Amino acid sequence: MSRILFALLLLCAVNFAGAWPLDGYPDTGIRRVEGSRLANEGLVNDIRQPPGALLPTSAVQLRLRDYPDLAIPAPDPDFTAEVLGLLGDEVDRYALALLDLTDPNAPVYAEYRGDAAQNVGSVGKVIAALGLFQALAETWPDPVQRQQVLRDTALVADDFSQSDHHTIRLFDVAQRTLQRRPMQIGDTGSLWEYLDWTLSVSSNSAAAMVQRDAMMMRALGRGYPPAPAAVDGFFRERSRAELTRLYQQTFWDPVTANGMSLGAFRQGSFFTRGGKRRVDGGGDSYATPRGLLDFALKMEQGKLVDPWSSLQLKRLLYVTERRIRYASAPELKNAAVYFKTGSLYRCKAEEGFECHPYHGNVYNYMNALAIVEEPVEGAAGERQLHYIAVLLSNVLRRNGAVDHQRVGGAIHEMLRRRHQPHESLVSAAAQAGAAPGH
Repeated sequence: MSRILFALLLLCAVNFAGAWPLDGYPDTGIRRVEGSRLANEGLVNDIRQPPGALLPTSAVQLRLRDYPDLAIPAPDPDFTAEVLGLLGDEVDRYALALLDLTDPNAPVYAEYRGDAAQNVGSVGKVIAALGLFQALAETWPDPVQRQQVLRDTALVADDFSQSDHHTIRLFDVAQRTLQRRPMQIGDTGSLWEYLDWTLSVSSNSAAAMVQRDAMMMRALGRGYPPAPAAVDGFFRERSRAELTRLYQQTFWDPVTANGMSLGAFRQGSFFTRGGKRRVDGGGDSYATPRGLLDFALKMEQGKLVDPWSSLQLKRLLYVTERRIRYASAPELKNAAVYFKTGSLYRCKAEEGFECHPYHGNVYNYMNALAIVEEPVEGAAGERQLHYIAVLLSNVLRRNGAVDHQRVGGAIHEMLRRRHQPHESLVSAAAQAGAAPGH
């Protein structure tokens, strides 16, 4: 994509509404998206998105549909060494996978501790979404029907949603008013909106409701959705063992059915205490860098369930409430970033140490999955920087969010330099040579 075309797409995103992400309200009915669009136009008091988050829906596409046989290559030693040099003095407390797809005919891969597994927290919410899309596709093969189910099915939060400190955005389209608060029992939204709350603001409450309904969809088929009064009975009348089997059919089977390994990525339980009281998932939750990268690569190829489902997943990962952690790096402000992050930390009493969020001294897990796209500076034609980055860390007593921001920016700058056209490098060198004092 040329820089001129990219600029035109950004202009269209700011001025027109028609699809989504930010222009997606007419198609999806996701009220938060309409609130974000109006905020970017200065009509609602809320967070404004950076330039890279303003692509219209038509520009958010799967980039590897024409490369179905592309697989993760063997790690390149030189590329890996260059990436490891960016991690600093705690390199052994990181695990990463970085796949440079800027030239999809010659992908380059860096990996360090690629099979190291840890609990990736909220990154596992992409598995909740995958389970729902798998059940949706098997029940309604026609994407038009699936879109209708997502938009027209109303979910009413019950005890599965409790409790969660994350706030959701409740936007009143008619009044143009915004309320931010944790989800409460009785909150109503469409299935699309619950998916959006799950991935955009990482609501545990919304994720548990998505998990609840994915299980019912898996079991009931076209009998979904049940009447609201029948939801409690659906779970109460099944034994704990039956619910565990259904959970694993809903969220474990799609992993293997889509060519991935449960040993590399698994969501083992509900995201809320309310959900865990009702359903025992039967296992631990974890992921490896290679497992998360495999998920993102298959999504870009249209292999997660089918191309339609893969595209919806990518669009759901595009515009979040705000860019945080890895994706908040200033170097990424002009790039399109599709990401999910997750964290878990724990502290114990220690002389001279004060516990803060993301500074744990027992463990301090910070996890990020990001797909990044940006036009190559100075390149002609439609060449575009395109890579998938997975970064897991457990650096104790240090702000993991800040560390990820620093590393994310450093990786982006490294890849910019790697793909900057030769003529741009020569020009930059000439300008430096002409500077005063040289």
